[in-house]
Amino acid sequence: MIDVLVVDDDFMVARIHRGFVDRVEGFRVVGTAHTGEQTLTAVAELRPDLVLLDLYLPDVFGLDVITRLRAAGYDCDVLVISAAREIDAVRGAARQGVVNYLLKPFDVDDLRVRLERYAAQRRDAPTAPVLGQREVDRVLARGGAAAPPAPAAPPKGMSAETAELVARALRGADGTLSAAECAERVGVSRVSARRYLEYFCGTGQAEVSLRYGAAGRPERRYGWLR
Repeated sequence: MIDVLVVDDDFMVARIHRGFVDRVEGFRVVGTAHTGEQTLTAVAELRPDLVLLDLYLPDVFGLDVITRLRAAGYDCDVLVISAAREIDAVRGAARQGVVNYLLKPFDVDDLRVRLERYAAQRRDAPTAPVLGQREVDRVLARGGAAAPPAPAAPPKGMSAETAELVARALRGADGTLSAAECAERVGVSRVSARRYLEYFCGTGQAEVSLRYGAAGRPERRYGWLR
C-alpha cells in the first residue's frame, strides 16, 4: 500500500483529491495539509511515500516546500497538482525531481493514470546494486524526469456562449485581466470566470502571468494570445 499526503490550500479541493486517490487500488490517503508548514509537519509525523503537492500555498511556494523537505532528510516522492502553467514552475519542478506534474482542472482518470504509472515504477525499481550503465539508464528513463503537462481538457458543463464572452473580454482588454475583473465584465462568478480563463490557457489561446503585491499570494493575470 502506498501512503499519500494530499496538499492543497482549498479544503474542498483537498477533499476531492482525497476521494480521487481513494479510488485507485494500492493507494491510501494518510493525511491532508493546507499550508507549507502543515506539509512539513505532516511529512515528519506520517512519513508518506508520495505527496500530492499544490504549488500555490498561502505561506510557502510549493517548490520551496520540496527544498525544505529534502534539506530535512525526507525522501518522499512528490507529484505536483497545480494550476501553475508558468514554464519556470514546470522546469523548477523537474529540477526538484517530481514524479509528475498534473495541471488543474483534471479528471479522475488523469490522476489515476499517473498514480498507476508511479506504482509500476516503484514496483519495478531494482533493490540490489545496478549491474552496469545500461541498467542505470533504464532506471533513469523510467522515473527520472517529470512528464510534460497534459493539455487541459474543457471543463464539464462549459458553455460555448460563456466561453465566447470570456474570450471577447480578454481580446478587448487593454492589457491583462484578473479573474475578478473578467467576471465583472462578463457577468459571471469569479470562480466560473477563472475556470474559463484557465481553460483558454490550457488550449494555448491565452497566457497567465503573476503580479506580486506587498503581501499575500500573487495575483493571476490573463491575456489573450490569438
